[in-house]
Amino acid sequence: MSCHIAKTFQQLSLKGFAGDTAKAHAKTSMIAGEGISNIRTVAAFNAQEKVLSLFCHELRIPQHRSLQRSQTAGSLFGLSQLALYASEALILWYGAHLVSKGVSTFSKVIKVFVVLVITANSVAETVSLAPEIIRGGESVGSVFSILDHPTKIDPDDPEAEPVESVHGEIEFRHVDFAYPSRPDVVVFKDLNLRIRAGQSQALVGASGSGKSSVIALIERFYDPTAGKVMIDGKDIRRLNLKSLRHKIGLVQQEPALFAASIFDNIAYGKEGTTEAEVIQAARAANVHGFVSALPDGYKTPVGERGVQLSGGQKQRIAIARAVLKDPVILLLDEATSALDVESECVLQEALERIMRGRTTVLVAHRLSTIRGVNCIGVIQDGRIVEQGSHAELVSRPEGAYSRLLQLQLHRV
Repeated sequence: MSCHIAKTFQQLSLKGFAGDTAKAHAKTSMIAGEGISNIRTVAAFNAQEKVLSLFCHELRIPQHRSLQRSQTAGSLFGLSQLALYASEALILWYGAHLVSKGVSTFSKVIKVFVVLVITANSVAETVSLAPEIIRGGESVGSVFSILDHPTKIDPDDPEAEPVESVHGEIEFRHVDFAYPSRPDVVVFKDLNLRIRAGQSQALVGASGSGKSSVIALIERFYDPTAGKVMIDGKDIRRLNLKSLRHKIGLVQQEPALFAASIFDNIAYGKEGTTEAEVIQAARAANVHGFVSALPDGYKTPVGERGVQLSGGQKQRIAIARAVLKDPVILLLDEATSALDVESECVLQEALERIMRGRTTVLVAHRLSTIRGVNCIGVIQDGRIVEQGSHAELVSRPEGAYSRLLQLQLHRV
């Protein structure tokens, strides 16, 4: 028994050398990851030494903890070795004593000694796996907790009504909304907005007024805390979300590109697409010109998150991807924000062609890009405070839209 305890003690103390340092290294890993992913910003500000010093500073805690752990583990390992060999020496001494007294024979003593040693080793190896078994159980538990966690928005809800066709009329009816991570910050309070099918609606306002939140609610990334978001007179919570999103195209302010070719990034918008369809969508989004000038054309890799392309090029590829989808509802969240003036003018013409016959919702800071839309809504304090065409809103010199326009003209 003493041999078994000593061997177990030894195995567990050896495990202590490695220790569970995941939490201790979490902050250092975060600093290293951020420094690498934002290496251009770090290099631009000559902040390499600063990032390195932050990394080294955060390493002090795991270093101190590892030192304490290694000293403890080393001491326990020494004690376990002492107990192990002392117990084996005790067994052999007692066996020799029995042989000298004639109570037992040498072969029997050796057999018992070998059995004890082998058994102790086997049991100790098994017991030493206890920390791994515990951690494995915790990991499995966390996986099952995620799998068993009910999602509030199920895109494949079998009880929801499948969407075969969409006319394109959108309505926000007495909508209240706050983000789940900030329930105390009210974004919308009794928001009412109606967008007729086939028309374009622009949303303007100060930063943080909730313009992009309108698009998030139409895509049903979130549900309103009160009120309804309706498409064709139906609450979107009753519609099958996956089939509904097939009818909606989205271009975000920060386009998400994959580490693949330009062709693959555009073709991502539609399953089973052909090369001709990709090129047609690229022409509509003013992409074909610069892609054709590249040595590898549409096979050119864009790099991780599109790092090989400029902001304007990434934006146009994202627009081409949305055009390829041929959506009934088109959502543009600052779609021209990363473009220069010349590219913006060319792309604006393309967007006007793309928007014809589609219900389009545009979020814009540059008011010059939305003059041709059917209706403009100004959002303030979670409500639509002013709505109308560009000409109608400009005719109100004291209105919220006119004030925003004057502010932009003064900046220019």
